[in-house]
Amino acid sequence: APEEVTLDLNELNKGHKCTALNTYAVTDDAHLLAYSIDHNGYREYILKIKDLRTGKDLADEFGKVVSAFWAPDNKTLFYVTEDHAKRPHKVWRHTLGDPKAKDALVYEEKDELFRAGAARTRSRGAILFLSTSATTSEISFIPADQPAATPKLIAPRDPAAEHEYYLDHHGDRFLILTNDKGRNFRLVTAPVSDPRRENWKEVVAHRADVMLEDIDAFADFYVVAERDNGLQKLRITDAKTGKAHHLPFPEPVYSAFVSTNREYKTNLLRYAYQSFTTPSSTFDYDVAAGKSTLLKQQEVLGGYDPKQYQSERIHVTASDGTRIPVSLVYKKGFKRDGTHPAHLNAYGSYGIPSNVGFSSTRLSMIDRGFVFALAHIRGGGDLGKPWHDAGKMMKKMNTFTDFIAVGDYLVKEKYVAKDKLVISGGSAGGLLMGAVTNLRPDLFRVVVSYVPFVDVVNTMLDESLPLTVQEFLEWGNPKKKEEYAYIKSYSPYDNIKATDYPTMLVRVSLNDSQVPYWEGAKYVSKLRAMKTDKNVLLLKANMGAGHGGASGRYDALRDTAF
Repeated sequence: APEEVTLDLNELNKGHKCTALNTYAVTDDAHLLAYSIDHNGYREYILKIKDLRTGKDLADEFGKVVSAFWAPDNKTLFYVTEDHAKRPHKVWRHTLGDPKAKDALVYEEKDELFRAGAARTRSRGAILFLSTSATTSEISFIPADQPAATPKLIAPRDPAAEHEYYLDHHGDRFLILTNDKGRNFRLVTAPVSDPRRENWKEVVAHRADVMLEDIDAFADFYVVAERDNGLQKLRITDAKTGKAHHLPFPEPVYSAFVSTNREYKTNLLRYAYQSFTTPSSTFDYDVAAGKSTLLKQQEVLGGYDPKQYQSERIHVTASDGTRIPVSLVYKKGFKRDGTHPAHLNAYGSYGIPSNVGFSSTRLSMIDRGFVFALAHIRGGGDLGKPWHDAGKMMKKMNTFTDFIAVGDYLVKEKYVAKDKLVISGGSAGGLLMGAVTNLRPDLFRVVVSYVPFVDVVNTMLDESLPLTVQEFLEWGNPKKKEEYAYIKSYSPYDNIKATDYPTMLVRVSLNDSQVPYWEGAKYVSKLRAMKTDKNVLLLKANMGAGHGGASGRYDALRDTAF
């Protein structure tokens, strides 16, 4: 069929400073599109329905919608709404043409530690209802062709055991990732007819050094996303024979993950691949032939030659003896002579891995002699769940000391001049920036902090703010004396002291729903009052965006240029 423009975001953006698309769900018959838009960056999405045959929006409209999808009857719409603290907590069922007042409440999550969600599987055969906290999950399901059915529970939540499980639908069975036998998860199957835990059968055992991150089912094969010693791997298994193989990747340091795959009955797996030196690329992998075909690669203007650059993975010993992986990229011919500037970046929270990625704008620095380093510190998910466990709650200080150890190592081993180390991080990575700058202001020349979470004690004491209650399981609850004392020991705002600080840029966004703008503003104000140096300290506020920064391509490039 000829190409058809279903939504033109440039048109939708007229009259607005910010436009973000969230839900994009088309009915099975391709007649209707459910889509949600946010116009200020606060991630408060309005859901609308567009008739793709006429190009007109229907009267149906829903506020504060987190996600939505259609049942196969082309008229039943499931959608998830959020509470005052932006916690997804209710799942609704709407019938096209009915007034919104008639919408059925399918599921409500009343525990403020948990978030509700719903989704339809790629097989189109099942609809899942999820409740998840930072440490526990619970899933129910209905057959997709019975949208009014009562959800059937797979396994009840078990917060005491911190049991997490996630799944995909595959014919007459579910493929389930579960951490019931180890923190890094194992793969089991369960019959759709009776998926209780006593009917789970192991397919891939738990391994201490390999994290199972995700499962994607297709008609004739399934894919398990693994993280082995920090590197992403895609394990592909033939559904009939059970034979498995890993998709091969050409570089020692890279990122690879399953991309958008709309079709269930296919022999092609679409995946994304990039590295420090390979631009963002999309491939189709023929599972039967074992061959990858490049479909698209990010264009890099200016005669980019990847052979001019080199990447490597090194390990740095932390203060307690733990080996911290660090990914590096620099121009070939680079000499470790202690004269170069370096840019060190990290995140280190929520179990989110710091994946290696390509950046054309980063080349500008590297071409001028910079080394770029990405530190895979504890608190992230770079080496699986235990890596996250070792850098959260009452072990959060490991995140900061790991980062400082990496900085010291780069100076000691002459990757960087001792007065030319630049560091950056955003959100929880901005917490990292604030904490390490208080601990070792002498180590860093420049600090760039994006939408930083720096007022940890006050924020975690205010349960009316988005995220606070759910994040008691990441940072701790300051209403508990011991946890209060520990949080206060590293909270950047609370540990500013009268000393010399590096040159600093702190960026905030007015409509940030995750880290309110006043955190960065208070932080800079206190720094200005207490620091003893004359180095530049800048606060820059984006007055028309949220946590993710500018929504337009050119605005984002201007932010990077600044």
